[in-house]
Amino acid sequence: MLIEQLRAHLLAGHVIPAHPLALTENLSVDEKHQRALTRYYVASGAGGMAVGVHTTGFPIHDPKIGLYEPVLALAHETASDALRPNASPATVVVHHNPGRVFVRVAGLVGRTDQALREATIANKLGYDCGLLSLGAWRDATSSEILAHCRHVADALPLFGFYLQPAVGGRVLDYTFWRGFCEISNVVAIKVAPFNRYATLDVVRAVGDSGRTDIALYTGNDDAIVSDLVTDASGVNGNTPAPPFVGGLLGQWAVWTRGAVGMLNEIRAWRTAGSADIPREWLRIGANLTEANAAIFDVANNFAGCLPGILEVLRLQGLVRNTLTFDDHERLSPGQTELIASVRARFPYLTDDTFVVEHRDDWLR
Repeated sequence: MLIEQLRAHLLAGHVIPAHPLALTENLSVDEKHQRALTRYYVASGAGGMAVGVHTTGFPIHDPKIGLYEPVLALAHETASDALRPNASPATVVVHHNPGRVFVRVAGLVGRTDQALREATIANKLGYDCGLLSLGAWRDATSSEILAHCRHVADALPLFGFYLQPAVGGRVLDYTFWRGFCEISNVVAIKVAPFNRYATLDVVRAVGDSGRTDIALYTGNDDAIVSDLVTDASGVNGNTPAPPFVGGLLGQWAVWTRGAVGMLNEIRAWRTAGSADIPREWLRIGANLTEANAAIFDVANNFAGCLPGILEVLRLQGLVRNTLTFDDHERLSPGQTELIASVRARFPYLTDDTFVVEHRDDWLR
C-alpha cells in the first residue's frame, strides 16, 4: 500500500497479532494450522499481522532452516485470500468490507546485510513495513545502530521495535529514539521494554520530535491497558505526548477477537473525550496482566513464552502442539495449570465461543 495509506491506517489504531508458527511433530511447518491462524486473525477484525517476529520464532531467519520467505509468503497469501470479497463468511466475520485495509508487517533481524536481504524479500512478497529487531547490535553505539536503521529504511518503511532485554533486546535510551524519529521512512514504533521508565523515554522522544505521523503501538504485554489509556506529557510538561493507538503483541496472538473488542471500547472512550478513566479498565488491565504472566511464563524469565502462546491456541484447537525450533523453549513445570487457571478465572478475556463457531472453516 502507499505509505500515506499505511500511515493513516496505523495512526487509526489497530490490533496487530504477532503471528505464531504452527509446527508438526517433525518440526516442519504445519500448513493447515498455520493457514487457520491467519484466517482467525483476519476474521477477528485485526488490523494486520506481524510475521517473522519473536512470536513466530527467530530461528526461521536462519538460512540453514530456510523458512523466512516461505512462512511470510504463506501468511500473505492466506490473508489476501481471506480478505477477498467472495471469501468464506466465517473467514471474514468481523468488520469485513471489500476495501478493508490489513497491514502486513515483516520481522527483520540481524546486521545490515541480513536485514536488507529480508527487507527485499518482504517487499517482493507485498509486506508493507518491517519490524526491525536490534538484538544483533547489543554492543554497538547508538550512532552505529541509527546508521543501520537508515539503511534498512531505504528498502522498506520501518516499524521501530524496542524489545525487552530478557528475550533478546537491549537498552535504547531517549537520545537513540529521538534520533530514530529523524528517519523519514519510520511509520510506527512498537514499545516493548516491559519497563515504564524506558517506555516513557520513547513516548517523550516521539512527542519532542514534532512528528505526528509516527504511530505508537504498545508491545508491553504486561501493561497493555495502562499504555492504551494513559496520556503522557511532552518535554515541557504541558504539551501532550502522542498516545498509544494500538498494539502489536504476542498476547494478542491469542483471544484476538476479545482484544479487538477491548481496543474498540478504548477508542470510543478516547473519542468521547472523557477526562476520567473508567475504574473497570483498571480491573481489566490487572486481569490481563495476570493472564499474560501465565502465558508468557514470567515466573521462569519467559522461558515458556512461545509454548505458552501455542498452548492457548492448542486448547482452542487452532494448533496441534506447543513445539518450537528451540529445544529450551518448552512449557515450564506448572505453566499448563497456570494457563488453565486464568482461562477459568477470566473467561471474559477469551474468545473460545467465537473460535468454536468458526474453527472448522478456518481449518478447511
